Amino acid sequence: MSQHRAVTTESWILVASILGSSMAFVDGTVVNVALPVLQRDLDATSTQLQWVVEGYLLTLSALLLLGGSLADGIGRRRIFALGVSLFAAASIACAMASNIHWLIASRTVQGIGGALLVPTSLALLGAGIPDERRGRAIGKWSGFSAATAGLGPVLGGWLVQVGSWRWVFWINVPLALATLAITWTRIPESRVPDHTRVDLLGASFATLGLGGVVFGLLEGPRFGFTHPIIDGALIGGTLMLAAFLWVERHSKSPMLPLDIFQSSAFTGANLLTLLLYAALGAELFFLPFNLIQVQGYSPAESGAALLPFIALMSLLSGWSGKLADRYGPRRSLIAGPVIAAVGYALLAFPDTGGSYWSTFFLPVTVLGLGMAITVAPLTTTVMGSAGRARAGVASGINNAVSRAASLLAIAVFGIFAYQRFGSALARRLAPLGLPPQVRHQLAQEQNKLAAATIPASLPPQLQRAVHSAIADAFVEAFRLISLLAAGLAVAAALTAWLLIREEPKNKKSR
Repeated sequence: MSQHRAVTTESWILVASILGSSMAFVDGTVVNVALPVLQRDLDATSTQLQWVVEGYLLTLSALLLLGGSLADGIGRRRIFALGVSLFAAASIACAMASNIHWLIASRTVQGIGGALLVPTSLALLGAGIPDERRGRAIGKWSGFSAATAGLGPVLGGWLVQVGSWRWVFWINVPLALATLAITWTRIPESRVPDHTRVDLLGASFATLGLGGVVFGLLEGPRFGFTHPIIDGALIGGTLMLAAFLWVERHSKSPMLPLDIFQSSAFTGANLLTLLLYAALGAELFFLPFNLIQVQGYSPAESGAALLPFIALMSLLSGWSGKLADRYGPRRSLIAGPVIAAVGYALLAFPDTGGSYWSTFFLPVTVLGLGMAITVAPLTTTVMGSAGRARAGVASGINNAVSRAASLLAIAVFGIFAYQRFGSALARRLAPLGLPPQVRHQLAQEQNKLAAATIPASLPPQLQRAVHSAIADAFVEAFRLISLLAAGLAVAAALTAWLLIREEPKNKKSR
């Protein structure tokens, strides 16, 4: 009877962990598809839309390692429940947002909840499931997490089309209630008795540093990069990040133990993660705007456009893991990013118009193949290079790096997109002979990119010409984004080639 009760408890732990982490993983991708519709409803600029994503990623990436540490010291069940509750409350606030500023603030709080619940969901599995069954449980957790993250764009597109962008956030509430009911009634508390103090100082410096840099990069095009506010944010953020590294180097209980980077394979794997996920984060941010605002896709069609990517990631991840076990991860970590780079480059070709099958299907499929070949060997390299005793820390660091990569890439790529769109639009509008006041109106709308409002005072024929100019200018900006992403993917492959070496098959993790 006691054995049956233990197995039942383990099952409840797995269910709660999957349900809780699924909210955060879905929210990381589901919102992107809703952004073009959200922009129209809340009259938001492109920079404000970036903040909707960046506010969430900022607190999530900066506090992810702290969340795991808090769970070990205060109690895993308690911190997990706190994270789920905070995430749900912030989701309700997002769904009820009456303006873009309210939504950005709520998304930032949502990221804090995610930083508490994501690492703790894994910690619950580690503490509550015996060694002989833990690997299978973590495999199920990983599989469901990957599936929910992959289905996010499809789900988001469908919810936006049949209901409202607000449904993207309301859907978290029943998931959170179910997770909390299981957590408080079925899961025992656990903690580390001799846990050292929590690295609050390091977490503060990381948050302020990333926040300052991201603010400077996002708001730079609006204020100008010579403005004192922008210079202060960039310099202050950089100094805060330097202080964070100093604190981590001298702390007795750092949330980022720097000595783990003495392994060239671990360093190389995380640098590869930074480059490859920066490319992916930026591409997946801008792609829905192209599909919905320029190509004329519905939100559901925009989400479904990523189905080949999702299918290949789901179906081939196990195969690529076996391939890495047989031949070593290095070859996969070189070939995968190269194939992904081809996919990004192909995304630069489609113009306006054309069917999905002749434009975006092949690039999305190639990109999915490249990522499917890369992800499992990358995880294997991260965990193996750190050793079994530090596998949890290594996984947390790699997760934080992937989130920070998207955070920084969306800000940096946004600068390139804004500048290319502005110059391309000016070049296309020049031959139209628009009145000065109309040119001024369009210049004011430029910060909305493809959602720029066309003055209603123009004759219909001229409105169509301006609309075409805006669409073509955005396509030009998107092409630049895709080519930059391809460059990052090639750099990721070079990183694997230079820093990751094959280990002998009989070498054991220490």
